[in-house]
Amino acid sequence: MRRIKELRLAKGLRQVDMAAHFGVGQTAIVKWESEGLYPPSRLLPEIAIYLGCTLDDLYKGEKEVV
Repeated sequence: MRRIKELRLAKGLRQVDMAAHFGVGQTAIVKWESEGLYPPSRLLPEIAIYLGCTLDDLYKGEKEVV
């Protein structure tokens, strides 16, 4: 979810701070932002709130998997 990185940077947030907020390692944030891995679905609403966006904003530009 490359949008996580864009939205995080726009807010001036660091990966380490986001990781601490969600109780995950910084490596998880790196993977969410660059390796095409998605955060657990239960965290998506919280991530959207944390980044000040909607769930739709998180998915903008993502390829649809059928």
